[in-house]
Amino acid sequence: MNVFELTRALVDIESITLNEEAAGNFLYDYLAPLAARFGGTVDRVEAEPRRFNVFAQWGEPLAVTLSTHIDTVPPFFASSESATHIFGRGACDAKGIAAAMIHAVEGLLAAGERGFGLLFVAGEERNSAGAYRAARDGRGSRYIVNGEPTENKLALGSKGALRYEVAASGKMAHSAYPELGESAIDKLVEALHRLHAMKLPEDPEVGACTKNVGSIQGGRAPNVISDFSKADLFYRLVGPADELRREITETVGELAEVNFTRETPFLRLRTLDGLPTMVAAFTTDIPSLTNWGEPLLLGPGSIHVAHTEGEYVEKAQLAEAVEIYCAMAKKLGS
Repeated sequence: MNVFELTRALVDIESITLNEEAAGNFLYDYLAPLAARFGGTVDRVEAEPRRFNVFAQWGEPLAVTLSTHIDTVPPFFASSESATHIFGRGACDAKGIAAAMIHAVEGLLAAGERGFGLLFVAGEERNSAGAYRAARDGRGSRYIVNGEPTENKLALGSKGALRYEVAASGKMAHSAYPELGESAIDKLVEALHRLHAMKLPEDPEVGACTKNVGSIQGGRAPNVISDFSKADLFYRLVGPADELRREITETVGELAEVNFTRETPFLRLRTLDGLPTMVAAFTTDIPSLTNWGEPLLLGPGSIHVAHTEGEYVEKAQLAEAVEIYCAMAKKLGS
């Protein structure tokens, strides 16, 4: 398959997070002949039952690992293409990237290059289960090139993430007599108003920390004073989170309880001469892929269309990515 055909074949395998098995099997079967032909190895490495990573390696020591994820966000929709674009769930995030990495490896092998690997992981879109599993089994790689849609630009940095829940408690009462109750929703609204007024950190190179209120729940009925309410918030970090955590907690104060649920650190990343750069406002598996070498971040496609109903990748960027990954592997491995 050429890189466009391989991209479409991967897109057409539904692999929404927790259902990556079929895509993993396809990749294993595709890479096995390549491993056999050029003296490499390919393995399935279980992350969770019926969920596994696929790792292939050619030569030792391992200088460079090309890596991306095989899961997608919902909903699934199959591939289609035009003269210039491939459409479908995962086209740019990140099945086109996987196809470009595989074709880069095919070119490297044909040119007699060795000392590199491919790592495809499960679960990036939810909890990085595959990356955490891979971190327990580092293969001594000096560099890892992580693939996410950056329009083939090297990321100077990747924003971190801070997730937390604000939960307010109240007392139920008949809505005709609000003085007999205590509205949890009123408390939550006030807490969110205070959080919205906070000045968030900024970095001159990376930009501003941003906030999103992703979901709100609460109340029993329109004629009942609410006894509970909660909101889930997500911050994109541009630096350490300790001071931000403290300020969030103090800002909410006695109105509600703050429960921090997950933090992914902000990262500054390595660049290479000759490649344009960008700043990734999104998070990746890189913080979880410890023991796999110094990280770099690059991939074809735009993050602006990832996770949308019109997800696509430009064919020209896919072809360009194959050449870029080859050149990066050679340069980093020299």
